[in-house]
Order: sequence, then C-alpha cells, then structure tokens
Amino acid sequence: MSRVTSEDGTPIAYERLGNGPAVILVGGGGAVDRSENSPLAVALGEHFTVYNFDRRGRGESGDTQPYAVEREFEDIAALIEHAGGPAHLYGVSSGGALVLEAAAAGLPIDEIGVYEVPYDVSPGVQERHREYTEKLGALLAQDRLDDAFELFMRLAGSSDDDVRGARSSPMWPELIANARTLAYDAACLNDGSPPVDRLAKVSQPVLVATGGMPDPNMGGLAPGFFDHAADAVAEVLPRAERVVIESQGHVADPKAVVPVLKRFFES
Repeated sequence: MSRVTSEDGTPIAYERLGNGPAVILVGGGGAVDRSENSPLAVALGEHFTVYNFDRRGRGESGDTQPYAVEREFEDIAALIEHAGGPAHLYGVSSGGALVLEAAAAGLPIDEIGVYEVPYDVSPGVQERHREYTEKLGALLAQDRLDDAFELFMRLAGSSDDDVRGARSSPMWPELIANARTLAYDAACLNDGSPPVDRLAKVSQPVLVATGGMPDPNMGGLAPGFFDHAADAVAEVLPRAERVVIESQGHVADPKAVVPVLKRFFES
C-alpha cells in the first residue's frame, strides 16, 4: 500500500499491481475500501499497471472537509500524475458517474470504461434524488448511521430480507463506519439523471457496459434500470460503445470483465 497527496493535502491510499499501460479503478457507493475491486485489480494486472485506491473517506485514505466532487477529481488527477501521464479509467456503479464527470472536467484520461452507472431515467427522478439526499443528510447529521445505510440499501432496491440480513451480518459495523461517504456518491450523481450537457463534452472513447443478469439483491429496482441508464448515457456520449457482459450482476466476475476491458483499452 502506498499514498499520493491530493491537491488539498488529503492522503489517498492505493495499491499498484502489474505492468503496462496505467488503469485506475474507481469504486462505487457502499464500498468500504479498495478491497471490492481487488479481485479485478489482480486479474487486470496481468495486462496493465493497475492502481486500485481508496476513495477519500474510505479505507486508509484521508477525508479533508468540506467535501466537493471536485476534490475527488483532484484525487484521480494525483494518481494519474503519479502514474506518469494519461491513464485509462474504469468506474463501477456511482464510481462510473465520478469517472464520467472527471472526464468532462478535462482530466488527462485515455479510454474510459464504466459499468452499471445508477443514473435514473424515469419521470420524477430529480425530486426523488433530492428527497433522498435531504433525508440522508439529516440522518448523517443525527449520527444515525445504521438508518443512513439502510436508506441507501432501499434506494438500491434491497428488500426487507436483504436489510435484515445486512444488519445482522458481521460486515454491518464496517459498512456503517463508512456511511458518511454515501453523501459523496449522491453528489457524484448530481440530480440523479444523466448529465447530458456534460457527457456531450467527453471526447474520449467510452465503454458503457451492463451485465446481462438482474442482481437478486437489487430486486426493488425497475426492470432494465441499469440498461436504460446505459442506453441514455451511450446516446449522448460522442464516442461510446455500448456492451452487455452476459450473465453478470451488479458485481461482475473479473474473468468476464477483463477480456472486454483489454480489447477496448488496447484498440
């Protein structure tokens, strides 16, 4: 484990694996640290130099306040600079939204891959997202971290059984310890809908991927939720390639993901 220092002085912890062109992995909401991407980092490291990092507020990275999405751009920029120049980025879930926003902001990025970015394209999304962020903020302000994480799970389509199982699992204390970062992921999604104007500014080739299998832990989401979002994103990105990685849920098997990323990043 190593660290880079972001522009505001925040230490960002990362692991470096493999050799070849640089790929930076960006995790999504609910991830307590970089470990969620560790299996992918190992597999992808057979072909690339992979930087797997803890987003600010998670794992061994710092959390300088006040938070702004732009600070996470600076975290990624520090990793890109440390890697020696432009790098490929791969973002999962809300981490994919962060990657797209970073590209629109003009960071020195090569090809981009995103997987199942949770933009909502259904009517009323802005109001629902505003209500979620306001309620989440109130719960966090009251230190009701258990309830804040449950609120996130409900947003992600978890059932009553899913929530009860999570609350009784040994992982629950670790999950709620990172509950404050849920507000960061909500900010990365802006108003919850695809940021059409900013996406149109992304000049890099972008692989827009989804899995071909509904996730049983997200059964409360509308059918085709991630596919509809991906279709909308691909439609406005100037250089998008839309793919389905068959038989994968929201947490995809690295063995299925790596060949797709390798082809795209090396094309």
